[in-house]
Amino acid sequence: MTKTYVITGSASGIGRALLERIANDNVVFAGYRNKDNEDELRAISPNIYPFYIDYTRPETIKLASEYLLSKCTKIDTLVNIAGCVVAGPVEKIEISEIKRQFDVNVFGHLEFSQNLLSAMDNGKIINISSMASYGIFPFIAPYCASKRCLDMFFNLLLIENKRNIKVVSIKPGVIATPLWKKSIDENSKYFDNCKGYEKEMRFLISNAEKNGKKGLSADKVVDVILKADRAKNPKLSYTVGCDAFLASLVSKLPQSIVNGLVKYSLKKRTGSQVSNGI
Repeated sequence: MTKTYVITGSASGIGRALLERIANDNVVFAGYRNKDNEDELRAISPNIYPFYIDYTRPETIKLASEYLLSKCTKIDTLVNIAGCVVAGPVEKIEISEIKRQFDVNVFGHLEFSQNLLSAMDNGKIINISSMASYGIFPFIAPYCASKRCLDMFFNLLLIENKRNIKVVSIKPGVIATPLWKKSIDENSKYFDNCKGYEKEMRFLISNAEKNGKKGLSADKVVDVILKADRAKNPKLSYTVGCDAFLASLVSKLPQSIVNGLVKYSLKKRTGSQVSNGI
């Protein structure tokens, strides 16, 4: 049966892999931020309808929502994938950057989803969260917090809504996508000029470069998205990858033990002494 999907962050990574998997047999509205991607997305399949949306520009959320509601009376599945990573030591990250992190990873998804609920009776919302939502990864605190916040908002939407909309959180581990390279570029001012944290920032860069090449394929996440989408009663949360599963287990330990493990691991990897809590 042909379904109608709306996917944000569809130009690359997980979104692009999902788009290529489902476009031949379904109607797919594909959200993109870089206007250079529009023709490329349209060329994949005649069933793809690209639309522009940028969560740092609130007016585009309204315009994209109006466009979608004018084109379809029923949305079967909304897949929220678009995101970014703000990295650096908490004591040095500008508050404006933390706000940008939440605009993109939380408030944008929330507003966009709110706008589409009238067309989503008995549908599904599938959010691409992250193992970072367990909050145990130093120097990406804004990203961790935004993913946890996303999960909380949408879990309560699941409880509250009267439209029988199912909500699913998918928490991937390390996936080889362009997000890693983008995160290095976008956070260069912290990586290049972060007095007192030079070793940690060098480690963060080298780890991101490695993850961008050696992480799991985006298709592994797509497999789980489609599994959740096909299920009549999907699980509330899915992990993807052994690292995400391990993070979920570690997060259940007492916080003091988790902090000790994280600090020890960071010291071993960077050769630096991290004091106080992380």
